[in-house]
Amino acid sequence: MDRKHRRLLVYGLLFLVPWSVVNARGVVTFVFPFGLLNFGPLQLTDVVSFATVYSRRLPDFLLGWPVGVGLYVAGLASVLSGLLAGREDPRVTAGLFAFAGATQATLVLGFARRTGTTAVPVGAALLWLAVWWFDWPAVRRTLAVERP
Repeated sequence: MDRKHRRLLVYGLLFLVPWSVVNARGVVTFVFPFGLLNFGPLQLTDVVSFATVYSRRLPDFLLGWPVGVGLYVAGLASVLSGLLAGREDPRVTAGLFAFAGATQATLVLGFARRTGTTAVPVGAALLWLAVWWFDWPAVRRTLAVERP
């Protein structure tokens, strides 16, 4: 498998990793790109239902998660367009994935302000690691300043 296919595979597999793990007074919730998996009681809420039905009375820090999912999907589309049509700017793709991971920072910080609640951005860290591994060389070349 070549590097382009491994890159797509890694970014695609991050869809199955919880972006954040939240422990709210003993109730554990996994925040996946596709939905929230709650273990007290066992319940799965998909991201579309969360954004359209359940988000009316929730704190603002939770609303970054659906935005991050949109950025992640756009990043996957960018990787696919590069693989299938040869049309991709890896700097844009890196930005989409990096900002998707950053949306979990608002979630983690929001939960950190609540007593008895912790959140760990597991998948967000893995997403940033993948950006660093696969796309950082292209970003670094853009940022490099040539000296006379």
